[in-house]
Amino acid sequence: MELGACKALTKAIYKRAAPYKKDALNLPVADVDAAVPFYERTFGFRLVSKSDAPHKRAILARDEIQIGLAENGGDPSQEGCFFEVDDVESALAEIKLTKLNVSEPDMQSINGQTFKAFFVVAPDGLCFMIAQPQPE
Repeated sequence: MELGACKALTKAIYKRAAPYKKDALNLPVADVDAAVPFYERTFGFRLVSKSDAPHKRAILARDEIQIGLAENGGDPSQEGCFFEVDDVESALAEIKLTKLNVSEPDMQSINGQTFKAFFVVAPDGLCFMIAQPQPE
C-alpha cells in the first residue's frame, strides 16, 4: 500500500464536561450495562469503574473528562452534558464514523461566549452538545 493512501483520523481532545443539571457523574439511564457500549463506540469513552451501591452506575473517561451513567430513576430526556473539545470538526468526523445521525455544526452562544457546536442524542435519551470555543 502506498504511503498516504490511508488518511489518519485526527481525534479531538475532550477537555471539559459540564452537566445540564447537577452532576456529570450521575447521568440517568434505564440500564447502565446496555448504555455503556454506545458511549464507548460513539464517543470513544473507556470504562473506568462500575458499582452497584447506592444504585448501579458506571464511570467512563476520555482525555480530560469523566462522565457517570446511573440507574438513579432520573429522566434521561431532561439531562445530558456539554462537552468542550479542542477540534469540533474532528469530533464530528469521529462520531459520523459510527453512522449515527447527528446535527450539523452551527454557532451557539453560551453565557456570552460563541461556540461551534453540534448535538448528539443517545439511545437512552441523554442529549450531548459537543462544542469548540470560537475566537472573539
